Amino acid sequence: MNDLTPPHTRGESVFVDDMPEPRLMLHAAVFASSIAHGKIKNLDIQKAEKCAGVVKVLTAKDIPGINQIGGIIQDEELLADEKVDFIGQPIAVIIAETKEQAKQALSSIKIDYEKLPAIFDPRVAAKKGLLIAHSRTFNLGDVDSVWDKCASIIKGRADSGGQEHLYLETQSSLALPGENGRIIIYSSTQSPSRVQNTIAQVLGCDMNAIEVDVKRLGGAFGGKEDQATPWAAFCALGVLYTGRPVKVVLDRQEDMQMTGKRHPYSTDYVLGLDKDGKILALSAEYYQNSGACADLSTSILERTLFHVTNSYYIPNVRVSAYPCKTNLVPFTAFRGFGAPQGMFVMECALSQAADETGIPVSVLQEKNLLKEGDQFPYGMKTENCHAKRSFSEVVQDSKYEELKRTIEDFNVKNRFIKKGISIMPICFGISFTTTFLNQAGALVHVYNDGSVSISTGAVEMGQGVNTKIKSIAARTLSIKLERIRIESTNTTRVANTSPTAASSGADLNGKAVEIACEIIIKRLKNVASEKLGNGIITIEDESVYQAGIKTEVTWEELIMLAYKKRVNLSAQALYATPGIYFDREKEKGEPFAYHVFGSAVTEVTVDCLRGTYTIDKVHVVHDAGKSLNELIDIGQVEGGLIQGIGWMTIEELIYDNGKLITDNLATYKVPDLRFTPKINVKFLEDADNPAAVLQSKGIGEPPFMYGIGAYFALKNAAQAFRKDKDWRYSAPLTHEKLLLYLHDMK
Repeated sequence: MNDLTPPHTRGESVFVDDMPEPRLMLHAAVFASSIAHGKIKNLDIQKAEKCAGVVKVLTAKDIPGINQIGGIIQDEELLADEKVDFIGQPIAVIIAETKEQAKQALSSIKIDYEKLPAIFDPRVAAKKGLLIAHSRTFNLGDVDSVWDKCASIIKGRADSGGQEHLYLETQSSLALPGENGRIIIYSSTQSPSRVQNTIAQVLGCDMNAIEVDVKRLGGAFGGKEDQATPWAAFCALGVLYTGRPVKVVLDRQEDMQMTGKRHPYSTDYVLGLDKDGKILALSAEYYQNSGACADLSTSILERTLFHVTNSYYIPNVRVSAYPCKTNLVPFTAFRGFGAPQGMFVMECALSQAADETGIPVSVLQEKNLLKEGDQFPYGMKTENCHAKRSFSEVVQDSKYEELKRTIEDFNVKNRFIKKGISIMPICFGISFTTTFLNQAGALVHVYNDGSVSISTGAVEMGQGVNTKIKSIAARTLSIKLERIRIESTNTTRVANTSPTAASSGADLNGKAVEIACEIIIKRLKNVASEKLGNGIITIEDESVYQAGIKTEVTWEELIMLAYKKRVNLSAQALYATPGIYFDREKEKGEPFAYHVFGSAVTEVTVDCLRGTYTIDKVHVVHDAGKSLNELIDIGQVEGGLIQGIGWMTIEELIYDNGKLITDNLATYKVPDLRFTPKINVKFLEDADNPAAVLQSKGIGEPPFMYGIGAYFALKNAAQAFRKDKDWRYSAPLTHEKLLLYLHDMK
């Protein structure tokens, strides 16, 4: 039996940097660009090669295969060769006996640049035609035909900033030489197969020569979906040239300087409403700051377009998005994957509409909520729609109307302390929007003592996916959790894995496990029938039942009987989400298996003299389907919410000519325990989901969007102090920005 005491609580969980160091292990350090854009005129590594402890200095010329790590678009070199496009771009890798020696040798590398003009603003890049890929446009109805019918036309601009992932475990990798040229990689990655495939291309070998193993990650939030790959590749190159194990573990500042963040966006919008506040049309242009290379920007941009209308039905929509090439580190996946940026714009437009029409924003929201059968701009229609129900329940449960009156009364009586309130409804599609990624494999072994081993493509990064998978297997096999062990994610056991992302880790991998377990159960029932004779066979609570009557045959006895009869006690299964597709030429389809709905009420208090604030309370009603594990799902709602609040409030990326200056925890602020509001989470009842495993719903990303409500609650409080001043929709709304608004300071 397994020890069920979580290894985290015993301090025994092993991450890449905790692994016992293999004999003769070397350490890698990366030499990166110090300028935002330029040509490499000369790179001199001779002095570095002679430094104490240095075994090898790698440059682009040492790459035997393809010097390319771009996934969707092949536009990102592993090691810069002739030019650099952002500060922090890797140029050379030093392999040395110790980490200290590798880092000390970095200063001995000499490089000469010819500086080129650099662009950091996505709007400037768009004007110059500097796009990572072509723009995309989604259409529904006929926008141009309805402007004349609108009683109000709202025009505005919204800007949202980036966000640092700040996972506890920084980018890490360890590579070991294996037999017959094989290289074994222990990587802190959400995408083991992506690491495997890219390293094979870089080294010029077959994928079967590269084994990638992932036990767990110390957090990721999307930052290790693509951007864990180069660090693993550097280690693999080191193994190739030295024949010795090689490890790299970035320190916090290196990680913040050299890795991508959430994409900043700048957007122009036009919203048309009738006299009652019903939305008739939306037109918008989204300028995505993609950074210097594509990474996952085009897919993120696509998901932004999928979520531009948030939880509302708008009959006429024309929205265009531009992936703009700038000279910043390539921006990458982050929880929500572009959807929060789109939803923020929608809420900005409604907030401005409320200011201009006098109709309360909560009324505008409720009037326009999705209902069953409403169509999204990408053609899909709502099914099992819980938008209105979650909104009405959060209004009722939080006593929103009473709270609003109490807050208004408080603000009248208090001159310098103001309170604010907001409602944030959400609608988030679950599935990879790249259809072929919606697949997962599982390998289940039942050993002849009745214990079970499960391998999947899911990566455990603190979100509880392995606990959910174990629960799915236990329910399907009808055995105790203690019998089940979840193995590390390994490319030799489960091949061609999709990233653990898009809130689909449990959906895809859990379903594959369920299918594999059902295959084994079917075989076991045949064995039981042979022994017991006719009658419907079921397995319940580790006992065999015949025609509903418990027999003397236990789980362990049944397994041993099957083993002795030479029945296969292992099963491999693949699950591919059915019925989803998207035509990118027509920009229409059904890209999601289902949608997640929910609403949150946020209360805040602002000190209008100082510009400081507290997020007091958030009341959430969330659509989790039939939760696989309520404790895990509550944790995901709370964690996602706090991360979303951080993005909207105090987390600010500041650059100076392309150099990140908020590159440590003294300058980059994130929510801590004292910043955290009181949170009340309620799951919708009777919201079973037929489109996913055991009626559940994906949970990782949707709650992040509740954090957007904090921004508008703060706006509500600030405007109670300054009714005479127009609001500029720019996030994050730091204490400094709020102070400047409150007091006309420059």
